[in-house]
Amino acid sequence: MNQPSKNSSIQHQTDFLIVGSGIAGLSYAYKVAEHFFNIKKQVKITIITKVDEDESNTKYAQGGIAAVIKNSDSFESHIKDTLVAGDGFCNEKVVRTVVEEAPERIQELIEWGTNFDKNEFGEFDLAKEGGHSDYRILHHKDLTGNEIERALIKKVENHPYITILNHHFAIDIITQHHLGIKVTRQSPDKKCFGVYVFDRKTNKIEVLLSKITLLATGGIGQAYKSTTNPTVATGDGIAMAYRAKALIENMEFVQFHPTSLYNPSDNPAFLISEAVRGAGGILRNHFGEAFMIHYDARKDLAPRDVVARSIDAEMKKYGKKHVFLDTTHIEKEKLTSHFPTIYNKCLSIGIDISKKMIPVVPAAHYVCGGIKVDLNSKTSIHNLYASGECTSTGLHGANRLASNSLLEALVFSHRAFLCSINEIDSIEFQTGIPFWNDEGTTIPNEEILVSQTKTELQTILSDYVGIVRSDERLGRALSRLKLIYEESEELYKKSTISVAICELRNLRSIAYLITKAAIEQTSNVGLHYNINNTSK
Repeated sequence: MNQPSKNSSIQHQTDFLIVGSGIAGLSYAYKVAEHFFNIKKQVKITIITKVDEDESNTKYAQGGIAAVIKNSDSFESHIKDTLVAGDGFCNEKVVRTVVEEAPERIQELIEWGTNFDKNEFGEFDLAKEGGHSDYRILHHKDLTGNEIERALIKKVENHPYITILNHHFAIDIITQHHLGIKVTRQSPDKKCFGVYVFDRKTNKIEVLLSKITLLATGGIGQAYKSTTNPTVATGDGIAMAYRAKALIENMEFVQFHPTSLYNPSDNPAFLISEAVRGAGGILRNHFGEAFMIHYDARKDLAPRDVVARSIDAEMKKYGKKHVFLDTTHIEKEKLTSHFPTIYNKCLSIGIDISKKMIPVVPAAHYVCGGIKVDLNSKTSIHNLYASGECTSTGLHGANRLASNSLLEALVFSHRAFLCSINEIDSIEFQTGIPFWNDEGTTIPNEEILVSQTKTELQTILSDYVGIVRSDERLGRALSRLKLIYEESEELYKKSTISVAICELRNLRSIAYLITKAAIEQTSNVGLHYNINNTSK
């Protein structure tokens, strides 16, 4: 690995550093900023994001955010639905905490300017999605995440305490390791001092020291060939935390959204929201048969893992590349008003969903594992917090219940805020941090090696560590990934830093973590299904 040295250039300091600009990072930053602004205490809060601040998984979340809002619903019902979906792997204390704190967090979003759809009576137009026993999904048409992102960015971008650094790529977390002190995953005194960050505009690597760091870097979808995640979702936070010796868990539980639009030229794959099935959409095979009845009594509203495996089985059964989602029986006015983005996207490729069925295929969508955190979003490294999809909180267990992810990010960022504002005064900036050393490296003229290796990695994970797995496939994946590691590590060591090579470095870690966890998981549970496992 490229090691830092003391012949350098730029070093910055910030009290709070947030890596990522989705709902987790922005809500945390705004709460911290408002707290210190209100008590008239100056602090510096820095958000870094590798492209623009509005590009995140949050932006692409269509369906909505789950919370018990109406009187006929109950916390116990939401808790039970979450536990059932999680297939025995949830932490019930965490589930209860998130569900019970949800209404207050939703109210904050509304106060910050988020607009959720209402019916003709002025009440929230709550939706119902797979795995939910009641109508509790708040949404803004089929652009809920985009609406939340809009409201949050408006709050943070002009706040006097917040600086947003666009086009800054976090390379590595700075720990005692960079001071020459050996740390292991079991070391109890590991500390985060900030990050090494690559300024994409100047091509310089800077030291960004912080007292408190929050990783809010989102998902890992780009590790697969087909994903609903944006191109920035390369598992950077999880990979950085893994290299820094943080605890990582449950990476085998990768959720494939059952219904992405089958249009191979799209990257990311366009998501056909689960809310479409909640509104009455029916999955059919190429013979027009509504096949979900053969797989689960809940039919099209079964949890996502069940639906994705059912579609995968149906495709393999008949040798097809997709199935269909039938919305032709739903009133056109309802389709255009509730799902305008989906309607227009399909129309752009010649499909009027009020008249024709939508070709759909499962795509990598969400990872339920990640950086292990406690109820206050603390990782196993001191002064390092994490929130959102890059974490393993115990909420989702082996399978995420629909529309619980935005909620999880809100609740855990709030708890990180409460905890970290009480710790900041006891933390000092670390001195003696070396600068990045790229001596002996050259600008690579073999970009084809980076891009081709990334494609090979995505193919391995998609073919061998996808919806349905086997011992032989997993073993083959691991052996192939070892070769990719050796080749890409050699390329990384001799190349000047670029985003492409850093993302490849992170993706190879993600692929390894998913594959290794899948090999170690001997039960078929939630999102993990191995045809060689004899137990559930």
